[in-house]
Amino acid sequence: MPGELPRTADLVVVGAGIVGLAVAEAVTGRDPSATVVVVDKENRVAAHQSGRNSGVLHSGIYYEPRSMKALAAKAGREAMVRFCDDHDVAYEVCGKVVVAVDTSELAALAALEARGIENGLTVTRLDRRGLAEAEPHADGVGALHVAETGIVDFVGACRALAGLVEERGSSIVLGAEVTSMRTRDRGAIVVETTWGAVTARRVVNCGGLQSDRVAAMASADTSGVRIIPFRGEYFDVDPTRSYLCRNLIYPVPDPRFPFLGVHLTRSVHGGVHAGPNAVVALAREGYRRRDVRGRDAWELVANPGMRRLARRYWRVGAGEMYRSVNHRAFLKALQRLVPDIRLEDLHPAPAGVRAQALERSGELVDDFRFADRPGLVNVVNAPSPAATAALEIGRHVAERLANDGSAV
Repeated sequence: MPGELPRTADLVVVGAGIVGLAVAEAVTGRDPSATVVVVDKENRVAAHQSGRNSGVLHSGIYYEPRSMKALAAKAGREAMVRFCDDHDVAYEVCGKVVVAVDTSELAALAALEARGIENGLTVTRLDRRGLAEAEPHADGVGALHVAETGIVDFVGACRALAGLVEERGSSIVLGAEVTSMRTRDRGAIVVETTWGAVTARRVVNCGGLQSDRVAAMASADTSGVRIIPFRGEYFDVDPTRSYLCRNLIYPVPDPRFPFLGVHLTRSVHGGVHAGPNAVVALAREGYRRRDVRGRDAWELVANPGMRRLARRYWRVGAGEMYRSVNHRAFLKALQRLVPDIRLEDLHPAPAGVRAQALERSGELVDDFRFADRPGLVNVVNAPSPAATAALEIGRHVAERLANDGSAV
């Protein structure tokens, strides 16, 4: 049963993931008298991307210096650590290693090191001996140690954010799916949901996997950008073999593709996760291979940008699909990093689906992106490291609203 849906509000936030909740917290923190309503179609907060990721507090080493991602990752990571300290949310800044498995990857490792230094991170080059000291079961010709990377309970952070918003007199209404939006006289926006309508002066769309559709309801111009769902499949490492990974072990990323490759990460709850891969899902919320939704699948087929993307990356995509259906192939990718890991060490775990914005040209949108019109802010693209950067994104959106001429 959802909370009671108010008839009016200063601000409606669509989406109770970590970005939507961070926006609501930032707005109510600036002005505790503001009435904010967060609506979400699910019956719990963090039901999708925010609760189905690897729980990594990202350093920002991969991102183009001075890009919004790089700046937001740094500020957001620091803010998230303070927030976790203040609200008793589990986290640990434990560091990670990025491993070059052979000499062909050393040039890319050096470029990544230079980028990390330019982004203000504590990056240390490791030789074989140094790698063995940091991660005794990892194997490679060299590695980087990135001190600022950590692990965090993002679901716990979402619950803490929701609690703050409600303590300030605003509302989190769950089980309320947005079905339409319309603008009334004087610019007020009526948000229709499955539990009734709420009229607000401002709306922020943090719809994640559905964000482009929510934007279309509001007749917002997102320049033809569409969300493509990429499923990331995970395994849990058997607890008796969790010693194979002390903290986080990553490969050198393929610069042709915006995903990091399968890796090993320890969680704040003590387990070790392996993954994810990146497979186009045939449903926006397609957490299993058999999940297919006609509308979602048709949009993929009909999207010219998707066809251009498939032509460009078909080899990479085929490899990801092969690892999806062949556990031994997935294992082989892991064994490049940790040779001692075995197939029997891996147990299937819940998958996640990443919302990735795609241009008509077939280019994946790399940076965070927003689209505004009077009274409305759309978070068009907020892939990783959005969870890490959520508090900074929330602050940024609150400022956009304040500069819109009628602050909430």
